[in-house]
Amino acid sequence: MDLSPALPATASVAQVSEIIVTGRPLPLPPGAAAYSSLTIDQTRLASSASGRLEDALRDIAGLASFRRTDSRSANPTSQGLTLRALGGNAASRALVLLDGVPLADPFAGWLPFAAIDPARLAAARITRGGGGGAFGAGAVAGTLDLTSAGPESLSPFTASVAYGSRDSLEASAGLAVRLGGGFVTASVRHDEGDGFFLVPADQRGRVDIAAPYRSTGGSLRAVVPVAAQTELQASFRAFTDRRTRGVAIIDSGNSGADASLRLLHRGAWAVDALAYVQTRNFTSRFAALDATRSVATPSLDQFKTPATGLGGKIEVRPPLPFDLQLGVDWRQASGTTNEFFRYAAGRFDGLREAGGTTSTGGAYAEASINVGETLTLTAGGRIDRWHIAEGRLIESVIGSGAVTQALVTPPRSGTRPTARAGAVWKPIPSLALRGAAYTGFRLPTPNELYRPFRVGPDATAANPALEIERARGVEAGIDWRPLPSARLSLTAFTNRLDGAIANVTVANGPGSFPQVGFVSAAGAYRQRRNLDRVDTRGAEADAALDFGPLTATLSAAYADARVRASGTALALDGLRPAQSPTTSLAASLIYTHPRFTLGTSVRHTSAAFEDDQNQRRIPPATTVDATARINLASQVALTLRGENLTDTQVVSGISNTGILDLAQPRTLWVGLSFTG
Repeated sequence: MDLSPALPATASVAQVSEIIVTGRPLPLPPGAAAYSSLTIDQTRLASSASGRLEDALRDIAGLASFRRTDSRSANPTSQGLTLRALGGNAASRALVLLDGVPLADPFAGWLPFAAIDPARLAAARITRGGGGGAFGAGAVAGTLDLTSAGPESLSPFTASVAYGSRDSLEASAGLAVRLGGGFVTASVRHDEGDGFFLVPADQRGRVDIAAPYRSTGGSLRAVVPVAAQTELQASFRAFTDRRTRGVAIIDSGNSGADASLRLLHRGAWAVDALAYVQTRNFTSRFAALDATRSVATPSLDQFKTPATGLGGKIEVRPPLPFDLQLGVDWRQASGTTNEFFRYAAGRFDGLREAGGTTSTGGAYAEASINVGETLTLTAGGRIDRWHIAEGRLIESVIGSGAVTQALVTPPRSGTRPTARAGAVWKPIPSLALRGAAYTGFRLPTPNELYRPFRVGPDATAANPALEIERARGVEAGIDWRPLPSARLSLTAFTNRLDGAIANVTVANGPGSFPQVGFVSAAGAYRQRRNLDRVDTRGAEADAALDFGPLTATLSAAYADARVRASGTALALDGLRPAQSPTTSLAASLIYTHPRFTLGTSVRHTSAAFEDDQNQRRIPPATTVDATARINLASQVALTLRGENLTDTQVVSGISNTGILDLAQPRTLWVGLSFTG
């Protein structure tokens, strides 16, 4: 689906009578139709019951973050996206781009969902399976392309405020102004709330409190014409986000600023040139709780984690009888965690510094050709040079400065080719048969390589020797449009992720272990390791029907994922990856009237396992949401929203002592919005 209204590649400058500025990317090539994909439009993105991007993305079955909590209550480091049950790790295995810029945190690979207002997006397009093209290194499970909206779909001025359960507040304002031949968009959003109890009532102790959250973010984007077919897009985004994880001294903070410049030329020789910078800082505090949850003892203070991401690309599309993309790109991610640890006698006496830098630089080519009127072929490849710079894990005694642990790993690098190919055959105009095959790879993040961590009594060591993850897969499917208003897509797939990085249980406490020190009898010692592979097979179905004022959508996914392991991880062979459900389903129904809009959605996620050994089962969950928008006047609307209306207990995690971690309970909202 072409989300980018652009001039035909054969148009000449002389044929253009006016400067056309769109703010959109270059159009998708015809061969994009060979891969399983789905697009969420602006209306749906802006009308989720929670008002949050990660919730709107749940309309795509099989697309999931590591845990079921959202960006109001989750530990931010658990918010990486994956598809087709290729989970088992919190780092994102899907490549996420916003206006062509990678969005993931440079140090740990998680996604700052709280920084993105879904109401300011034009579309979200997900492509399942290994990726190619720009920044394709990292797309082992799929690619999510987010596109910012412009004045063609945004009102010149908007403002909204909503009040919800547990003293929750959501407020936003935005501008979209045409200036000369270009335009400027700006927005700001603030969210806060007292939060909910993350632990069920019958498991709570004296230290348990609700989980308050507070986040603020803003964006500024300018698109200006440079020539008749050339535009410059400049974007800036900043955010701050604080969350408390149900105990007063267990909290996290995240802040960042991203900036990018993008030059697009839509002439005979189309050009897409991009450069970006990311600056982030993350803080987090952890505590150990006694058996009755009456006493919380600080266990770690991650007081500063600065991270920087740099990158850019240049892509050209020459005027040929077929569509050809040629490009080069480069990315660098670096970060260092600074932590206080080893708490005793009322203070920390240990200081840890861990971090490093990774980078990839690649060249890619992808071609699409129409063979007659019924067949489209596509093929593309990348060659990447990856580099992991010298990394470090240094621990010392606060006060004396004596070094107690010093792990410095030498740099290493390699070259990795990847490729993908596909075909689309349309025997009749309403039916398309497609097939595709692909490979991909992902570098471990600096967080996975160098930072050990604790969750409750469990401790996980880093592994600077981690190898890259390597993906390959094949799929076949049909896209059927029996009516202009009806669509059905079916896809069968098999995927394989060699060297999948997982937190592997090595031993149970009590005892002292490398990197992490003492682990109690209630805890387990794990290390990040490469599994032999994860195999997954399954099917996906997506359907949509517009029947007058009524719109219905359905997305369903089934994925049977299995770990293949040997050696010290042999006990995991044949088990499911952690946090990887077999089945997911999302259905929605929207009724639109000139005076009001009503919507409801149902989401179901099957059971999964919390741990690599499949001993702690997370039960299935089904939730129901509803929204209503009532136009009170030409520019004013009343909004009513309900999340998890049945107040289903949605379990996000289970500790080794059986303590449940819960996701969002029933939450009701009432608000007003103004459109000027």
